[in-house]
Amino acid sequence: MILAMKVRRPLAALLLLAICGAFLLPFQAHLAGQAKAANFRKTALDLDLRERIGQMGFLAALSGFRSPLAAFLWIEVHTAWENTEWGRMAGLIDTVTTLQPRSLLYWDMAAWHMAYNASVAALQDTKQPSEALRIRAQRQYFNLGREILEKGIRNNPDRYQLYLQLGVLLRDKFEDHCGAAEAFLRTADFPDAPPYARRFAAYEMAKCPGREREAYELLKKLYLEGEKQRLPTLINLLDEMEKKLDIPASERLQPH
Repeated sequence: MILAMKVRRPLAALLLLAICGAFLLPFQAHLAGQAKAANFRKTALDLDLRERIGQMGFLAALSGFRSPLAAFLWIEVHTAWENTEWGRMAGLIDTVTTLQPRSLLYWDMAAWHMAYNASVAALQDTKQPSEALRIRAQRQYFNLGREILEKGIRNNPDRYQLYLQLGVLLRDKFEDHCGAAEAFLRTADFPDAPPYARRFAAYEMAKCPGREREAYELLKKLYLEGEKQRLPTLINLLDEMEKKLDIPASERLQPH
């Protein structure tokens, strides 16, 4: 009896969301028109999503309750994380980001869970005696985190945050300095991006074969902007690049 009540309660809550949402359909249509005019990309509600969230959840999403439904499922993501249920967690993450593709928080946290938490758990999995397989599983979670960020960027091309996180991921987990430099450069293109994005781009570009001269010019430009950019890392790297590129002593910003 108690079990039946527990099962019926979430179904009743979703049914209530669906019924109430019917009254919001005109308003939802108006918002959808505004979103389309603003070039916001909204993931379509399709049969695949219906299979993942069930009929009642699908009705709630159709009725304009995508946001609260996503928030509810994100709680389940957290529970899956606590229980180290990485496969279930990945499926829930895919559903949440489908429901709310314009929420940067979901994309950011999802990528972090996969590329950092799940990858560490995979590498330290005591149930897997093979180190090679543990490393392989770790790499798969790195890739999944990257895919999440790239998909998030496709849904949010007008905001810098996910470009920045992609740069950090490529730098720290993949040691892909060329890719990280491009992600940081793309971040820096946004007028509201943090000022350190260009420095990060220069640091990574200096480690990218064939782009040393470009990196030097960017480092030099940053240095000439004044004291706010003359951090120890930038000065030391600028010194290294001047030596590596054999810059004439008379042209060096860090003469010796």
